[in-house]
Amino acid sequence: KSFLFKFSDQELTFITDHGVFSKERVDYGTTVLLVNCAMEPRYKNVLDIGCGYGPIGISLAKTYPHIHFDMTDVNLRALDLAKRNSLLNKVKNVSIFKSNIYENINRKYDCILTNPPIRAGLNVVYEIFAKAIDFLEDNGAFYTVIQKKQGARRAQVKLTQIFNNCETICSVKGYYVFKSIKNI
Repeated sequence: KSFLFKFSDQELTFITDHGVFSKERVDYGTTVLLVNCAMEPRYKNVLDIGCGYGPIGISLAKTYPHIHFDMTDVNLRALDLAKRNSLLNKVKNVSIFKSNIYENINRKYDCILTNPPIRAGLNVVYEIFAKAIDFLEDNGAFYTVIQKKQGARRAQVKLTQIFNNCETICSVKGYYVFKSIKNI
């Protein structure tokens, strides 16, 4: 199965399959995150954690060819699709590899993005939040999107506890994009 997705001035094609999140289209939460995360000119390395078949990392990599995107997931099927989608969309500034949360991450990033795997449970989501600070450069940004009904307010409290800050970038149709900065 494949579909077209327009982001910025790009038209991308994504191949999906059973066993991956949002296989019919790029889900609304991901779209809200993509539109509202600011890729600053100083960013050189960005991590897309829980990348699925690649809509966040590939869309941003296509739009920002000067930034390198590491894309990780625990789902091998999703990673295979993400690799195929990066080739299909002629995106070369990505590295796609398996990592259960941060277990295979050994560097720091200017920005970490996630549409977190809510179905994996809040313990997993909060671990992604809590450990992000250890993998961000000083003044690095962490972006996430979460629905109100899936605990957006609790997520905002958790991010504020971890980073001592959490800005609500937007709230659209029950979806919230939060940004936290690793302060030095």
